[in-house]
Amino acid sequence: MNWYITAVKKYATFSGRARRKEYWYFFLFNVLISLSLSFVDSLTGSFDPDTGYGLLSGIYSLALFIPGIAVSVRRLHDTGRTGWWLFILLIPIIGVLVLLYFTVSDGNPGTNEYGADPKGIAA
Repeated sequence: MNWYITAVKKYATFSGRARRKEYWYFFLFNVLISLSLSFVDSLTGSFDPDTGYGLLSGIYSLALFIPGIAVSVRRLHDTGRTGWWLFILLIPIIGVLVLLYFTVSDGNPGTNEYGADPKGIAA
């Protein structure tokens, strides 16, 4: 949970690097919270099946949109890639697979052009 909070605290920080732990724990808790809020929305009757969102899950999604992009950009920075690689998601299927590969790859050891190694290992 600390990694999720760390990512949210860096709300709009697009510079620097993010470890795999920070990115994937943010992703995991984001999915769990979204599912929980969707369940609550369906219980309260505010869930709209046409859009797939309810009141609470919609507000949560809007609130975490920028931090999600920011942690993704920092994760790409850790692998030595620019944040512009996020646009590869516009390519159906292949874009998702390529970005998945980038996010599961180990970061560059030592300092790169985006900052110091978040693991604290000097090369």
